[in-house]
Amino acid sequence: MTAATVPIISCRDVTKTFGALAAVKKLSFEVAEGETLGVGGPNGAGKTTLFDVISGMNPATSGAIHFAGADITRLSPERICHRGVLRTFQLNAGFDSLTVAETALAAAQFGRQDSLWPRLAFNAAARAARDDALELAGLSGLKDAATETLPVFERKLLMIASALAAEPKLLLLDEPAGGLTPKEIDQVIDVVDAIKARRITIILIEHVMRFLVRVSSKVMIMDHGEKIYEGPPEGLARDAAVVEVYLGAGAAAGLRSQFNGGDA
Repeated sequence: MTAATVPIISCRDVTKTFGALAAVKKLSFEVAEGETLGVGGPNGAGKTTLFDVISGMNPATSGAIHFAGADITRLSPERICHRGVLRTFQLNAGFDSLTVAETALAAAQFGRQDSLWPRLAFNAAARAARDDALELAGLSGLKDAATETLPVFERKLLMIASALAAEPKLLLLDEPAGGLTPKEIDQVIDVVDAIKARRITIILIEHVMRFLVRVSSKVMIMDHGEKIYEGPPEGLARDAAVVEVYLGAGAAAGLRSQFNGGDA
């Protein structure tokens, strides 16, 4: 294995159970630095639970997660965050009482590094990280807007910008294109492309297949907590298990057409 392919995150036999229910079952995969892994699968497949496990919000029942050479399996969410693993959520969460700039600044100040004592003032490095993140996400013109007034699209971008302001090494995006119009999806694609250009590793969950296959260097499909496919996006429509449990014949034909330049 060359230095370029050394994984920045490695999951080995990761399992998460809730009583008798195994939401994630002995899942193993790894992602190289600068790579983008797209995760798909039907509702209830365990995708968001996987994010909860990686980010420490709901630690794994068994198995191991290594990030940047260190075992993070049992670390708290804040310690994992400070190591460089940031995430967004399906729900368009935000600090409604703050402005766009204030929300991103809070992430930059408290998400980038740990501190024994709370800071009484925002520092210059946090302000610079905030401004850079808002510009990358296309929100520089909305700095003074109240978060509570933002529509769905801008709230999604603000979540991404807030995560970026904490300077992630690994960014977990949970359905960044969900509920958006085709034009808005294209704009999020542009943002993700800009993030990829900075060699930030990304794992994203998405049901919008056009988005998933466009931005992902490889794809993993889950079903009932297990991996049923891992490989290049163009292989999805040829995999019988993926077509049967997730895509269906119609969507598979559409993907084949997309990769064949319009020929079904």
